[in-house]
Amino acid sequence: MKKGTRVAIQGIKASFHEEAAFKFFGKDIQTIECTSFKHTCEVLENDGADFVVMAIENSIAGSLLPNYTLIREYNFAVVGEVYLAIQLHLMALPGVKFEDVKYATSHPIAIRQCVDFFEDYPQIQIIESNDTAACAKRIKEEQLTDTVAIANTLAAELYGLNIIERRIESNKKNFTRFLILKKGTAEEGTPINKASICFQVSNHVGALVKVLNIFADQQVNLSKIQSMPVLGKRNEYYFYVDMEWKNMEAYDKAVRQALKYTVNFTIMGEYQKNDKV
Repeated sequence: MKKGTRVAIQGIKASFHEEAAFKFFGKDIQTIECTSFKHTCEVLENDGADFVVMAIENSIAGSLLPNYTLIREYNFAVVGEVYLAIQLHLMALPGVKFEDVKYATSHPIAIRQCVDFFEDYPQIQIIESNDTAACAKRIKEEQLTDTVAIANTLAAELYGLNIIERRIESNKKNFTRFLILKKGTAEEGTPINKASICFQVSNHVGALVKVLNIFADQQVNLSKIQSMPVLGKRNEYYFYVDMEWKNMEAYDKAVRQALKYTVNFTIMGEYQKNDKV
């Protein structure tokens, strides 16, 4: 990856999206802070970034369904994926002790992932915010001595906070999967063994099964299937499917056959599988 690659992220520096970007690209990149997932897409569409890192599913919260729609509507290519272990810590200004804490602030999803910890401390008031890293930044800027943020190690390092309680998340096996998006397609020569596709099938008995069996017959593994209603259409759905293969010719054959039984078939991206957490 060339030096200074511009990567759009939802949130601010030291957010989990930036951590995922660093894990995929390395730290020698320029992260573009965006206020929403749609904003990241607009930045990429207008050539303000080279890539977008976008969360697509969490092992506890499930799929981020609106993001599937964004990828399809903007017609971006999925060129990679990265899994990030979600480790949540309590952090405060240097010198602040746990018994001084009156407020804890973070993103609502992060808060929900720490409910077991806070059940033991009912005196701490929970305040929801729009971003984990932004909460750490606010504590630093406003010198809040009675408030802790729930965020990652990156946020503590960037904003000069001390971690006073580590790994407070209820599920220690929590991870988020992020997709790497760009305009156009992956660079030639990039090894591929996984794809994300989208299609519709007619509404009759066995229509979806027929398509899925085509891939099974070619030994193409379907690692994820996600359905979403077609806006304004009754009983019509988009099916988003992730698939993996060992034989590229078998995958190609399966795609050609599936085209006969589907409509609006789109290969959203072909890329290299990367499931290391």
